[in-house]
Amino acid sequence: MTRRRALVVGAGIGGLTAAVALHRRGWDVTVCERATEPSAAGAGIVLAPNALRAFDAIGFDAARATGHATPAAMDLRRPGGRLLSRADGAALTARYGRPPLAVHRPALSAALAAALPDGALRYGTAVTAIEDADGRPAVHTSAGALTADVVIAADGIHSPIRRQYFPAHPGLHHSGETAWRTVLPAGGPPVRAACETWGRGERFGVVPLADGRVYLYATAVVPGGYRPADVRTELLRRYGTWHDPIPALLERIDPAAVLQHDLYDLAAPLPRFHQGRLAWLGDAAHAMTPNLGQGGCQAVEDAAVLAHLLDGADVPAALAAYSAARCARTDALRIRSRRAGRVAALTHPLAVAARDLAVRATPARAARRALDDLFAFDLSGVDGFTLPD
Repeated sequence: MTRRRALVVGAGIGGLTAAVALHRRGWDVTVCERATEPSAAGAGIVLAPNALRAFDAIGFDAARATGHATPAAMDLRRPGGRLLSRADGAALTARYGRPPLAVHRPALSAALAAALPDGALRYGTAVTAIEDADGRPAVHTSAGALTADVVIAADGIHSPIRRQYFPAHPGLHHSGETAWRTVLPAGGPPVRAACETWGRGERFGVVPLADGRVYLYATAVVPGGYRPADVRTELLRRYGTWHDPIPALLERIDPAAVLQHDLYDLAAPLPRFHQGRLAWLGDAAHAMTPNLGQGGCQAVEDAAVLAHLLDGADVPAALAAYSAARCARTDALRIRSRRAGRVAALTHPLAVAARDLAVRATPARAARRALDDLFAFDLSGVDGFTLPD
């Protein structure tokens, strides 16, 4: 029996997860990545319980593979240190079966890449065009043409393949914020609790990683394209008087290791996540702001669902079912993340005071319901979808 071939465009977390999932279901997989080598730079990612269940569904143990940290708590605070809310790690474990895991993105990517067969991951291979007129896609790359039974576009937020197939789509929407991210090496005072701090149009996050490393991120309401001449000075000016341990952590940053990106999401949902034998996943399909911490988690969900539906099924019908399974959930989270970002980025003093009061007054039951919706993922539920005629 001829093994089916899958070609994945992009070696981000979503693309690698899809490749691993299909490989473990007997597909021949090829991943084309235009970068010439894996990046050693990178930030952290918190794998929420829904992403961990999706990894379980494809047989990948993210905790064992990455070297992870489980924060004792996840606090939300004011710049002066006042607690607005707390999500306790033990309570999250009791409710969802496991706590969120904080991991270093390059470590997660490396672990996924190591789960692929030799030669499956091709760095320095850019995809230049896709033709699928005869029902078996031909993918033109900088290293020559390849054919496949299915092509998975995991080519990121600026997806050229999305633009090719949805030319009328309005593209990306700028949130009005920029974000700085970095990872501090071990060696400083230990940080055990994750914390996000909300000011006026500014936020700062601290997440402990494995081996004493610390993931830092910050956002600010600024015009698109804003880039300070001196990153350290900029961050100290904005956050250097905030509560401990933020000032001491800022003193330890290496400006050369700080990543800065303006925050975008899709301006509108895609009409579908498939076209014939081509499927989109992750940021290419439903780019969302990081306010819910679900961008990477939804890409992992996409990959698990896609591989599950492709297992033994007719490819075009399976991809149509994939769209049916994923479009509504991911777009709801895209909208929810955008709204959460607008609340967190308020700048007027009265609006900020009202926001903080509302957070403190939110009943625990309502907060749990919100997390239940966020962390809901059960691959068995996908079986209820009927493949289209």
